[in-house]
Amino acid sequence: MAVVDDSVFSLVSSPTALLGAVVVLLVLCLVSSSFSSDGAGKGPPGPRPLPLLGNMLQLDLKRPYRTLCELSEKYGSVFTVYFGPNKVVVLAGYKAVREALVNFSEEFGDRHISPIFYEINQGHGIIFSNGESWKEMRRFALSTLRDFGMGKRVIEDKIVEECRFLIQMFEEHKGKPLNTTNPLYYATSNIISSIVFGSRFEYNDPRFQDLVRRTGESIQYSGTASIQLYNMFPRLVSWIKNRQLILNNVKSTIRDVNVLIKQLRETLNTNSCRGLVDCFIVRKQKEEDSCVMDTHYNEQNLFFTITNLFSAGTDTSASTLKWGLLLMAKYPHIQDQVQEELSRVIGGRQVRVEDRKNLPYTDAVIHETQRLANIVPMAIPHKTSRDITFQGYFIKAGTVVFPLLTSVLTDKSEWETPHTFNPSHFLDREGKFIKRDAFMPFSAGRRVCLGESLAKMELFIFFASLLQRFRFTPPPGVTEDELDLTPAVGFILSPLPHELCAASRL
Repeated sequence: MAVVDDSVFSLVSSPTALLGAVVVLLVLCLVSSSFSSDGAGKGPPGPRPLPLLGNMLQLDLKRPYRTLCELSEKYGSVFTVYFGPNKVVVLAGYKAVREALVNFSEEFGDRHISPIFYEINQGHGIIFSNGESWKEMRRFALSTLRDFGMGKRVIEDKIVEECRFLIQMFEEHKGKPLNTTNPLYYATSNIISSIVFGSRFEYNDPRFQDLVRRTGESIQYSGTASIQLYNMFPRLVSWIKNRQLILNNVKSTIRDVNVLIKQLRETLNTNSCRGLVDCFIVRKQKEEDSCVMDTHYNEQNLFFTITNLFSAGTDTSASTLKWGLLLMAKYPHIQDQVQEELSRVIGGRQVRVEDRKNLPYTDAVIHETQRLANIVPMAIPHKTSRDITFQGYFIKAGTVVFPLLTSVLTDKSEWETPHTFNPSHFLDREGKFIKRDAFMPFSAGRRVCLGESLAKMELFIFFASLLQRFRFTPPPGVTEDELDLTPAVGFILSPLPHELCAASRL
């Protein structure tokens, strides 16, 4: 029989202490029940949460997507987890994610805006907004992007032009080790800048460099463990350093973007819009002249639409290209096959989008890079717009939902070798390119990435052009096996800092 110290009994020996213990237990039970009850129907299963802390002690806050994938093995494709006091329903695997985002696009189509992203965007713009404002800004951005060539020859020409500057920056290193981050970020930033502002920036422009740097920093910081804690307990840990760094970056970006907007206003020709900013200003003026009440064409939506497009159009494509070049250096036999195909089909001329159909292996490598890179593993969180019963589980309106894209891109029932870099996932037995339904790096449904066609064009032309011109290898003293494929911590997953050598092939 276990021996119990008499002091334990002394803690509850008095009526006051006993009453206090009972009250504490009742409070804990009430809090615990509030975690597990939806008030109607059976909610999705999940690990039992602790009061206030939820499942925080079970989560890897630096890489929560890994913990969520592990939990899905135990609790299934729809389960509940608590990030502190905040309830989250996680959707795992291709079938559950696609059914929710496509078949129930309205019910799962709202955006959850965490405290840090609300502080940054204030509910304005395209990515972190809801309701009529989001609908109008998304319609406007999509139509304007198309007007300025997204998916058409005109934007292809801009990407081809930017290739020259990108290749020149690589050539300046003359085969010596270089960090690919800045060249790739500058190139992808300039494509979206040419659409938004109507012109590109020189790579040595200090304002441009600062915009790109702050964008990358803020996206990285927003995925750190300290920001995860802030999103759980915003009133308790508002003092954290990374929050202050993000907010300082936002202030500086507001200053710089407002200078750019001012310059465009002063040189505006209403009969010949240069880019999205001009179109927005013209539309705003028309609505003001027509005395439109509650117009969504205001200064806040202008600014945050610009910054949303700039950040989304920069970091995702640049990070994917960084992964692509790193993987080529890591797997030289795959790089050999890409370059053999490029030499045979293209030779020394400029790669164009129409070449994609004749470059199935190169196309497969790009798709496999996107799949394995898995740069937005939990998507951007959604929120239910109304009560719904999904796959037999009741989910209340306003519930935060994580469509776990990493579980789609590595679904064992959809991919033959889910955790291996294998371009054959996108090739048939004859070596022809094949589409895969579970390839969803851009998400799906109402919140699918609106720049998907632009990103696909950029990735193809930039990647193929770089592989056509350069042979990518590890720096001296580093073997292929030593190249680390562990992703850095961040909201968007980029490779860890590294250098590569780009030796000229021409």
